[in-house]
Amino acid sequence: MTQHADDDVDRHGGVAGLRLATGDAADALATSLPVDRNQAILEATKQVGAILKREGLAFALAGSVAVYAHGGAQNLQHDVDFAIRPEDAQAVAETLREAGLTVRTPPEDWLLKADCMGQQVDLIFELAHQPVTTELLEQADELSVDSVFMPVLSPTDLLHSLLSAFSEHHCDFGAVLPIARALREKVDWDAVRRGCGDAPMPDAFFYFLERLEVIEPRKTEGRP
Repeated sequence: MTQHADDDVDRHGGVAGLRLATGDAADALATSLPVDRNQAILEATKQVGAILKREGLAFALAGSVAVYAHGGAQNLQHDVDFAIRPEDAQAVAETLREAGLTVRTPPEDWLLKADCMGQQVDLIFELAHQPVTTELLEQADELSVDSVFMPVLSPTDLLHSLLSAFSEHHCDFGAVLPIARALREKVDWDAVRRGCGDAPMPDAFFYFLERLEVIEPRKTEGRP
């Protein structure tokens, strides 16, 4: 029998309706979370994903938890990332607030931030310097995230978003290399190259991947 996200959350004491515990109950829930930070991040991911699914809001999991869902290592970063459409930002914020989460607007104008069970949740409506679109979310894969099913950005879109974020001020090849290694067979590298165009930092990373034999060298005219 297929296991559904809502069933899993209900069985394991997660979201009841659309409400999370608040006040003393929230403190008790936070202290009962696993000491392991990775598992705590996964629990927050499941809670927020279940809330958005119940309300029928379009989204896709992004960031390190999405990499994990696609088979990458369970070496999660400090927060949870969800991609949402700009036009849904207000509805998402109101839904999460109704569920008992704190939602705030940071100085950056491309995301919202929420707190869930002691973990930071980023609700991103701009990826790779472009607004999140319906088409991008429709390309997401429905995957199990620690037994809860939810839409997850495709490996190709994940790598495109990470490489497009490279700049002279942010160019951490070391953080993205393990992701590229883990997902390399699932990524349409030609599509990622096309999406990044001739931007110098992504181009340098492609050369880096080629030299490490993570990906095949780009074919050029007159070259086999």
